[in-house]
Amino acid sequence: MELTQEQKSKVEEIMSSVDCPKDCECYKSGFENICKAEDRGLDTYADCFDESRTTCKFRILFGCGAFCKCPLRVYIAKHLKK
Repeated sequence: MELTQEQKSKVEEIMSSVDCPKDCECYKSGFENICKAEDRGLDTYADCFDESRTTCKFRILFGCGAFCKCPLRVYIAKHLKK
């Protein structure tokens, strides 16, 4: 997927402010190594559908589901539809 210069700038801005234990692998892998998440219209969260159930510092369990609060992953879900 080719990103516009504006999208690249925004991604780089987010990456510089996020302490990611996976070193932003979701973006750096060209979206090959990315967890399953979808935009549901919340400003700072995406629905998390990560089936591996691994511990992620950005994953918030809520009821029977989970949300992702990683700013980069939320941006990717909302603006790049990945």
